[in-house]
Amino acid sequence: MPDQPHAAHPQLFTWEFAADPYPAYAWLREHAPVHRTTLPSGVDAWLVTRYADARQALADARLSKNPAHHSEQAHRSGRVGIPGERQADLMTHLLNIDPPDHTRLRRLVSKAFTPRRVAEFEPRVREITDRLIDSFAARGEADLIHEFAFPLPIYAICDLLGVPAEDQDDLRDWAGMMIRHTGGKRGGVGRAVKQIRGYLADLIHRKRADLGDDLISGLIRASDHGEHLSENEAAAMAFILLFAGFETTINLIGNGMYALLRNPDQRALLQQSLGRGESALLETGIEELLRYDGPVELATWRFATAPLAIGGVDIPVGDPVLVVLAAADRDPARFAAENTLDLARKDNPHLGFGHGIHYCIGAPLARLEGQRAIGSLLTRLPDVRLAADPAELRWRGGLIMRGLRDLPVSFTPR
Repeated sequence: MPDQPHAAHPQLFTWEFAADPYPAYAWLREHAPVHRTTLPSGVDAWLVTRYADARQALADARLSKNPAHHSEQAHRSGRVGIPGERQADLMTHLLNIDPPDHTRLRRLVSKAFTPRRVAEFEPRVREITDRLIDSFAARGEADLIHEFAFPLPIYAICDLLGVPAEDQDDLRDWAGMMIRHTGGKRGGVGRAVKQIRGYLADLIHRKRADLGDDLISGLIRASDHGEHLSENEAAAMAFILLFAGFETTINLIGNGMYALLRNPDQRALLQQSLGRGESALLETGIEELLRYDGPVELATWRFATAPLAIGGVDIPVGDPVLVVLAAADRDPARFAAENTLDLARKDNPHLGFGHGIHYCIGAPLARLEGQRAIGSLLTRLPDVRLAADPAELRWRGGLIMRGLRDLPVSFTPR
């Protein structure tokens, strides 16, 4: 059941809360910065909302990512973690493991996200971006989520993983099932996870006979050359890169464009900068959009493996801890004018990609996709405008991610 209000305590996890959680988070930061609550799934967990506490918690080795430190039944039933990942043998990925296994697997995957590799990928991201805009530019209207923000990162991460072009639409469909069912019936997500797992097992088998320069081939080479990477680990790593790599970028583009459409002065400054061929404001702007209304509302699950205190509150062993990135990134103790969108903000150590050893490994690619997507939209469709009452827009349910279901816009046909 959703949190029950008491005194001035705001109600959490309602549809109204999903549309604008920031006032509730401001109340928690001030009155209950480390707050134990019952989540919609029925699991009791601690919410950490202040910036300093959040950074501490994200880097604390006593907070494990391994669900084995919590309730076996809670994970088996899909109430923590990604529904269906246990049944599909997809548990051994970076979001579920601790050192030394985390260190070993992250080292292998990090080779795909070096600045050089990401820079080499830029022309492909630009090509996908332009092709998607071409598909709706002549109509004068579009849904920027379904027609742009959703397919762009799917096709990009498929290319990075080495998914053949003829299979990418299948991955897009299964990923869509995961998005549509997040926060709703859990079975839909589990079925999609099972289909993706079956596909990845087959793809790994096929690639063993024809290795390329893609990430899955790299994982196979590592497992064949003494890195002790099992097929389950390779499939789990490919799965989490697909899952984490597309949903976060969908929300970065969708939330970012929505924020710009609702802040016309900042949008105008960015368009003027782009018109002069400058990139600095776009680069700092993406960081500010990550802070202001980022794609990940709560950091993924952590579980106390030893007694610890956060913000002066004692956390018992085994308790889940959820760091509220959206609250921390609007903490007035760290960010001046915390509720104001300022694309030129310089002092901006936001937590949008996390902190510590679990800092998002795909952050360079997400930044590239966000810059190319938003920059191209504002350049090619300069008069793009919201085509719906903001009160009518709906945010996807779910605990971890924050993103719009749709974002209808209109513009002069091109």
